[in-house]
Amino acid sequence: MNSTVIDSLLTTLYKSKNLLNELNDSFYCCKEVGPYYSSVGSHIRHLLDFYNCIFDGLDAKYVNLTSRARNQDIENDCNCAISEIDQIADKLRGLEALDFSLLLSVEDDLGEGNITLEYTLGSLLAQANAHTIHHYAIIGYIMDRLDVVVEDENFGYNPTTPKAVLNNS
Repeated sequence: MNSTVIDSLLTTLYKSKNLLNELNDSFYCCKEVGPYYSSVGSHIRHLLDFYNCIFDGLDAKYVNLTSRARNQDIENDCNCAISEIDQIADKLRGLEALDFSLLLSVEDDLGEGNITLEYTLGSLLAQANAHTIHHYAIIGYIMDRLDVVVEDENFGYNPTTPKAVLNNS
């Protein structure tokens, strides 16, 4: 099962890399699309921060999702982001031998201040994957407004999305 989870995470994560290979830094950093005026780079950096929070807290079994690096180089430079994606992919492969039922304390802000909840490693990785897909949908809107075509027709769609929706039927 672990290899299936890791393979799924890598498939989702590599969609970022494929996208970045199609973009230049100008489109990657563009913050001209309303209503939020965020860039593709800010979303990529955010989702990579999420993964790094997991890795940073894994040994202590305490993951703080509010303690993000917010590395501006990743946010502003496609090549830097690609390098970070590759590093995260290597770390994900290293998790395959772990027990995904391992309990972790996870701190996050759900809107009313920080709270710590118990997660399994597997559930946290599943959340990271869903979180990534969610941000891909936002990136898809930004790309559409910039008139940049995303070559991956499934980009930003959850795997459970009915094919009729994907085909605009």
